[in-house]
Formats: sequence, C-alpha cells, structure tokens
Amino acid sequence: MKKRLVSILIAAILIVSAVFVFAACDPEDKNVTELVAEAQNMTWDEIYAKAKEETGDFNAYGNTSRITTAMANFVAKYGQELGLNEKNAVGSKMNDSAIYTTLASEYASTNNSKGASMVMIQDGAQLVLYREQTKMLINYVPQSMKSKVDAEGQVPLVQQYINKLFIWNNTGDNVPSITNVWQLTEPAMKSKVFFKSPSLEQVNMNFLIMLTSDEWATKLAEAYKAYYGKDIQLGSYKNAGYKWVAEFIANANFAIDSDTTMARELSKTENAGNIGLFVLSKLRDSSVTADNLQVGAFVKENDQYVTINPFAGFMYPMYCQVAANGPRPYTALLFIEYLMTEEGFEPWGSDIGAYSSNSDIGVNDGDETLAFWKNILVFEDPDYIRANKATVVDFVTAEIDKKD
Repeated sequence: MKKRLVSILIAAILIVSAVFVFAACDPEDKNVTELVAEAQNMTWDEIYAKAKEETGDFNAYGNTSRITTAMANFVAKYGQELGLNEKNAVGSKMNDSAIYTTLASEYASTNNSKGASMVMIQDGAQLVLYREQTKMLINYVPQSMKSKVDAEGQVPLVQQYINKLFIWNNTGDNVPSITNVWQLTEPAMKSKVFFKSPSLEQVNMNFLIMLTSDEWATKLAEAYKAYYGKDIQLGSYKNAGYKWVAEFIANANFAIDSDTTMARELSKTENAGNIGLFVLSKLRDSSVTADNLQVGAFVKENDQYVTINPFAGFMYPMYCQVAANGPRPYTALLFIEYLMTEEGFEPWGSDIGAYSSNSDIGVNDGDETLAFWKNILVFEDPDYIRANKATVVDFVTAEIDKKD
C-alpha cells in the first residue's frame, strides 16, 4: 500500500513538474504554430510543395505499433520527392508518458533536427491538460477532412477510435450468457472477469472514471432495476457508477497484463466460462482461436443484435498532433492527412476493432460502424475525466488495495 502511494505521488509530481517546465520553455524562432494556422486553409498540393523544401529527419511517435507500417507506406509513396527513406523517416511505438517526456526535451532543445514532428497519442484528458498548459502540441485539421470528421473529433483531432469489449469463451457446457453488466459483479463471476489493471493502463482507468458520471450512473441504476426487479441500494456509494466499479474490481482478474495475451489465453478451451474486457482487434491475431470467443455485442436473437445492458464495452480515441518544435512541420501535416485517408488508415483498417474518424471510410466484414458503437459503448469524455480523475483514481486505488 505504501509503495503504491509513493509511486502515485511521484508520478503526479513528475506530471505537474513537466507541465510547468513545458509552460516555462518558449524557445525563440518557434513559428510552427503560425505555420499550422495558415496551413488549415491550404490544399494538399500547396502543403506538399512546402514539404519538398524541408530537409532532415522526419520522426513520428505513436501509442500504436502500426505507426511503423503507416510511416513505411507513406515513405514508399512520397519519400523520393520529399527526400525521405527508411533511415531518416521513422515511426516509433512509445507509450504516452514516454512520448511526453521525450517531447519535453525536444521542445526545449535549440537543435531538434532529429526530434519528432508529429505524434499519435491516447488518453484525451491528459492531452487536454498538456494542450492547455503548454505550447508543445499543435492541433491540425486538414482542409479535406473538415467536412468528414465530426465536430467533436476535430479539436484535438481524432484519427481513429478503438474499442474494448466484453468477450467470453464460448466452449464447453458453462458458456456465459451476459445480458446485463451487473451479472459481472455477482459471486459466481469472482476472478472470472479478466481486465488489465487500471493502475497499469490509463484507458482502462478512464473507462471506470466515465462510469461515475451522472449519465452512466443513471443508466447503471436503470440496468440494475431491469435485472433484479428492484431499485438499487447505494449504501455508502455516491452513485450506481461507484457501486458497479467497486464490485467489478472485486471480481476482476488482473493476472494478465496484455490484451493480446488475454485474447489468446481466453480462447483456449481450458478457459471455458471466463470472460475478458479487451481490444476487439485482438481476435485477428494469429495466436488467438477466434472461433472459441463470443463478442458480447454480437450476440443475436432472431437475426437481431441483443446487446449488454447498459454497455458492451468502451471506446477511446487515438489523436494526432503536430510537435511544436519539430524539424519537418509541413511533412507532419501531410502525414496526418495521409493517416486520415483510406490508404493511410489501412494498417489499422485491415482489421476489425479500429474505426477511422473519416466518415468516408467504412468497416470490415464482421464488424459494425462507428454509429453502431456509439449507441452501446461508453465513450471517453476528456473534460469529465480530467475534472474527476483525482477523486475516482483514489477510489479505484482503494478498491484495488482491498484485493491485495
């Protein structure tokens, strides 16, 4: 318990300190903000002409391994004219914390010729904080995308949405029939609900934070009554969201710390009767026996989906931002627009479980549209998460400690 509290305090101090450092750093000759503002109304061809004049390395950091493939595809198509190749144009997989730490150093540097020019990051609440408290990240919406991306997905720019869903092993005689999330809090499900610990993955923590909002607490209270036939009794809990979170954590199995591993292990016949909350796209991994897994959102009766009340999982965005001190800003703008096209989205769009914010891009066979998911999943609200993060994280941490 003491070690966890110390770790949390250290992490909080580092984040706050970093924000003040970023805010204080304002190197001269930084005109990328003005450049991006002007480019908002420029065409691809106009930006492309500017990018051809840039020299040096083009680096991009992303909280997604497929940024490597996306960069390689971009270079294969445009590299010759832009002076890019596999050595001086690199997409690197990094977690959000590493991205911010690296960008901090690069932003303050007077010689940032090898720094990142753009990033792909998740955790909207943290991004909003850095955008408000620092000058390190710049938002850019390509002209061609302004009519194709919903207004709420433009600032900061959402490149794609990713979903984590309730998925269970459907083999044997003990196949779960989950129609209501309150079933996951019952004694029979103790340790059978696999979930990457929210202390290890911020998007999982954000999911739990969202459930404490008035909107989701109300839906959870209604779902409780629908399932048990009586009004919920909150006891010491602030609302139904807090109650569900506490009881879900009590039943959750944190033994697996990777969504890929979770999908693989849960697909084994010896895990019949177990359920997980993990990224849908993992079902396409070669190590996973997808036929042994049932996606809760895809249960059908009479050819109609019967979803889990009141949610079948959650959805979180992946954002694109321009690095304020990057050496190749115009190239960054091109890359961001490329990632928003069907061709640029292909490294993610080739699988189920990833959804472009570009309304022109459809989904794969066996999947459903973004509009479908908006009706049955918990979507991340960065403003709510930021405003309530401290309180709910303390609550969640205390509930996790009870499991020790």
